[in-house]
Amino acid sequence: MAQSYDVVVVGGGPGGYVAAIRASQLGLKTACVEAKHLGGICLNWGCIPTKSLLRNAEIWETVQHAEEYGLKFDNVSFDFDKIIQRSRGIADRMSKGVAFLFKKYKVEHIEAFGKLLAPGKIGTFDGDGTQTGTIEAKHIILATGARPRSIPGIEIDRKKIISYFEAMSLKKRPKRLIVLGAGAIGVEFAYFYNTLGTEVTIVEMLDHILPIEDEDVSKELERNFRKKKIGLKTGCKVESIDTGGKGVKVTISSSKGEEVLEGDIALMAVGVQGNVENIGLEENGVALDRGYIKVDEYYRTNVDGVYAIGDVVGPPWLAHVASAEGITCAEAIAGEHPVPVNYENIPGCTYCQPQVASVGLTEKKAKELGYEVKVGKFPFTASGKAVAAGHPEGFVKMIFDAKYGELLGTHIIGSEATELIAEAALGRTLETTEHEVIKTVHAHPTLSEALMEAAALAYGESVNF
Repeated sequence: MAQSYDVVVVGGGPGGYVAAIRASQLGLKTACVEAKHLGGICLNWGCIPTKSLLRNAEIWETVQHAEEYGLKFDNVSFDFDKIIQRSRGIADRMSKGVAFLFKKYKVEHIEAFGKLLAPGKIGTFDGDGTQTGTIEAKHIILATGARPRSIPGIEIDRKKIISYFEAMSLKKRPKRLIVLGAGAIGVEFAYFYNTLGTEVTIVEMLDHILPIEDEDVSKELERNFRKKKIGLKTGCKVESIDTGGKGVKVTISSSKGEEVLEGDIALMAVGVQGNVENIGLEENGVALDRGYIKVDEYYRTNVDGVYAIGDVVGPPWLAHVASAEGITCAEAIAGEHPVPVNYENIPGCTYCQPQVASVGLTEKKAKELGYEVKVGKFPFTASGKAVAAGHPEGFVKMIFDAKYGELLGTHIIGSEATELIAEAALGRTLETTEHEVIKTVHAHPTLSEALMEAAALAYGESVNF
């Protein structure tokens, strides 16, 4: 006899495990089908372990400038293998934390691959593809995530052409690395390896690195990366990659013609694609849209009782978005009538140094939408806390609607940008105005004062710049 549940979640990533816990909290008998590590890509091969690597890079970078702080070291070095080991250990610890939460909230973890057999029915399979069981559920949430995408015609061989999986667990540090793609993943790994002494070149098809960010931010990061001797090839298309020799030869083209870049390894960082294959979508008529599962505002598919959340439903491919979708989906199933996720107020973060974070409209987009804007841009060189901490690079840029004073967007580049952005996201949720930001007393000295100062600059009220 098949096991029966109110809710079964297929996938244990930041969308799936959160959806399962929330459903159980709401009194629904819940199981999560996950064959690999709980926590998915985020906890095991993405968000968490990469932040461990980046923290190592930050510390090493600080050590290189120790004399600026009046400190001296002799014979300082790093152990690349131990840096990788630390990252893997943290990932394992966080994955075990999810297992603890499942026990705490009475979510059953079924270690298997899940496939939709029919509405209300999930098949479980082992690694060889043999069916091991059947599960029945009133509601099925598909949270199968995504995997690295490659440039058409170029295969990720995981040896010379690698993805972020391999970049986090290399046996030795490459001397020369070519990063293909300048989104968050590409930029973060470029910073990490460059800081540890690898010669890094970034290739980006669009005109700037981090092309979805405000142009001022992208340009500032480019200036910073050039100072770090990171090679930037923007406006360039990858034509081919030759792996026949000891390393790789990447042929790129631009308006200036063709060029061949040589390196030990090429990191493919051009995005992700949804894991929609072999999970029963086609057999059950689940609708797709451009390779992703099509859902409504409560993540219902066109098949009754079948839902989908996270990367498998398309961009933005962010762990915090998947978690928000999982909570909303579970609450909708439980009849809680949740407010739908506001995709216009999703913070994006890149954890290189200086960090980059943003929420809302860029200045260019706001103007394209017809807004008359007021813009305030406060540099961290004018922040006492930033200068004292030794991180005066970057700025806070805030964009307001000139007519009503509504905060339209905030863009930060600086050492703690990913922490500071939460204030702006909360402000947009509460539909804040420039007056409320300026008149909220911020502690001194703090980096967060820069948001208040940026707002004041937009209205000619700043007294510190």
